[in-house]
Amino acid sequence: MTDLSTLRNGHRPEAERPEPPLRLPSVLIATRHGESTANVEFRQADASGALAVPITCRDADIPLSLHGQDQARDLGRWWAERPPADRPRSVWCSPYVRTAETARIALAQASGLGAVPVGLAVRYDERLRDRELGVLEMLTKAAIERDHPAEAARRRRMGELYYRPPGGESWLDVALRVRGLLRDLGEEEAGRPVLVVAHDCTVLMLRHVLDRLTEDELLALDPVANCSASVWRADGGRLRPSSWNQTGHLTS
Repeated sequence: MTDLSTLRNGHRPEAERPEPPLRLPSVLIATRHGESTANVEFRQADASGALAVPITCRDADIPLSLHGQDQARDLGRWWAERPPADRPRSVWCSPYVRTAETARIALAQASGLGAVPVGLAVRYDERLRDRELGVLEMLTKAAIERDHPAEAARRRRMGELYYRPPGGESWLDVALRVRGLLRDLGEEEAGRPVLVVAHDCTVLMLRHVLDRLTEDELLALDPVANCSASVWRADGGRLRPSSWNQTGHLTS
């Protein structure tokens, strides 16, 4: 039973204290980086059944293709065309080269159109990095089937949400780091529109966490497109979806 004298003195037992209100950005916009050189090479390899791609750098160092650079400029123009209350006042970005290039090009384009406040900087956060694939990193589908048939079979059996390659991550592993990032984002960007520049899996896990999707609902979604725009708005104590995976701004 609650001690009335305690309540009269303005104190509540710990279990009865109301939860503090959640701090949220006013608008959260998430985008995948523009087309990368690896996107081009793997698309061609998957179509032809090739066993290798001509990429020798780390995944983190893969740059944008020329088309990806054009997509990033389109994203910057879309940014500039948003209503003033929706224009990002902060950018959180994966530290990988292709995401950093996307953020830099989009920011420069939006700045040139007068849509960016002076001093806006890009914040790099390792929790937004791409899913790590461990021993399957930089392998084509054909190479995985040939060289790692047991892993290919285990991947099909478990599904992407739960499958973790040796030395790598499952989708749910990525979701865990996304949850931590969202807590910090809410604390540091409360009431401000924010742009997140990340990767296909990272953006997908944002959708999973924010919209509380089931595995079947996730698997039914189309792949996250390069430089697409997905938007959530603060409403009723949580971020609620406004649009998903939109590409109408990509004119290049």
